[in-house]
Amino acid sequence: MKVDIQAIEGPLLFRPQLIKDSRGFFYESWNQALFNKLLESHKQPPVTFVQDNHSKSNKGVLRGLHYQLEPNPQGKLVRCISGKIFDVAVDLRKDSKNFMRWISVILSSNNNAQLWIPKGFAHGFVAMSENVEVLYKVTHYWNKQAERSINCSDNQLNINWPILENIERSISKKDSEAPMIADLSSKDFF
Repeated sequence: MKVDIQAIEGPLLFRPQLIKDSRGFFYESWNQALFNKLLESHKQPPVTFVQDNHSKSNKGVLRGLHYQLEPNPQGKLVRCISGKIFDVAVDLRKDSKNFMRWISVILSSNNNAQLWIPKGFAHGFVAMSENVEVLYKVTHYWNKQAERSINCSDNQLNINWPILENIERSISKKDSEAPMIADLSSKDFF
């Protein structure tokens, strides 16, 4: 497995080695021991995933920016098994030199890449193709009281979401009404 370091310390992009032949391909999509060994080699603590989530989105659907605070901060391992997404992680760690900076990657069923987003980051994505399916493993269970969102169109973040030709972006009411960073308190960060 190849690991790409991102511009912000923490997130890592994992690219599996595919075994291909005329019948198709095979790859190991998850291995707890290998994953934790790779995290350790990048000076990150080992993790245990407790839940898998699966979402399906039509082209233009934007989900996020979501995160959870203590006592249930979630690290996420995200992959797209059908279609293509523009995936974003925003650094919400107050002590980080990259506080409020974001990174983006393209995850798709063609590249089979997986983005590790450690706790301390908000996460969101936009579906860039029809019938997008995203799987993600999380390190803590969902907790409504710990759940937070940031408005994906916050000018302070200035995320360059892709413009999709002839497709209007679709955002849930909950996400479109999420607060702007200026409306958050220091307790809403890590």
